[in-house]
Amino acid sequence: MTALFDEPFSLQRRNLKGDTERLTNWGFRNELDRLTDVLLGSPAYLRHMATSSLSRKHLRENPCNIQVAQAQHKELVSAYEHFGVRIHWHEPTPELPMQVYSRDSSVMTPYGAIITAMSQPWRRGENYAAIRTYEKLGLPIYDMVTAGTFEGGDFNVIEDGVVLIGCGGARTNEDGARQVKDWFDKEGWETRLAFIDEYYVHIDLMVVPIAEKLTAVCLDCTDPAIVGWLKDKGHDIVNVPFPDTMALGCNFMSLGNSKIIAPTSSKVLIEQLKARGFEVAAVDTAEISKTGGGIHCMAQALRREAA
Repeated sequence: MTALFDEPFSLQRRNLKGDTERLTNWGFRNELDRLTDVLLGSPAYLRHMATSSLSRKHLRENPCNIQVAQAQHKELVSAYEHFGVRIHWHEPTPELPMQVYSRDSSVMTPYGAIITAMSQPWRRGENYAAIRTYEKLGLPIYDMVTAGTFEGGDFNVIEDGVVLIGCGGARTNEDGARQVKDWFDKEGWETRLAFIDEYYVHIDLMVVPIAEKLTAVCLDCTDPAIVGWLKDKGHDIVNVPFPDTMALGCNFMSLGNSKIIAPTSSKVLIEQLKARGFEVAAVDTAEISKTGGGIHCMAQALRREAA
């Protein structure tokens, strides 16, 4: 495992024929180093669909204003540009209205991309589109999930060589979670499954790393065993209150170097981060999040650079 990192951002992976290749300048050791490149999906064809309990509730009571949602996404893009992050895009198509949530259809790793297996029929085409995107970018595909279902919001790199894999049943089921766990067990990672209620959709609704040994957690809905596991690793916990979490306030993006993009609604988290010296770009995502995801859901890190 250590040998993979003798050269910065040098990736080694097994391709689908079992051969070994090297690729430079892509990937990351963790979700905490400086983000240089991110993969986004366009909201050009965004529709408000019944993707989760939360999105169904908004659909019944106050459906998303798509034009406002698209404007909010532009502000999110501006925040990445402000911090000097290079943006890469999935090719938008009307058949993929939820592709704005680019974290779900793939997972970037130190060995290349994993193509996931989406649960909902209207999103499965995003997996095929992700293959095209990685081919266009010239990035290797490490493997593809073929057992059950697995979505990228449930792949949570806590620190170097440690991953927390969410398993809620509705979106990522146990078969898919255990297949991915097996791959990373064999790579020498410490992998842990987090069994969550399907109401919470993905693990990145309630647990997201902020910086080294610092993690945002909704203590009201996270399994105490997971909290204890993080604390045993020396992690300081920043608690995100349950109401903020349900408004996707724990679903932010760490850019490294004490920089964060967070939703404006997450006032408690933002206050705590600023008190710790973080620079926080607060973006209003309330309207777009009605369709089922937050800032972390709308981004797939492609490259991070160690300090």
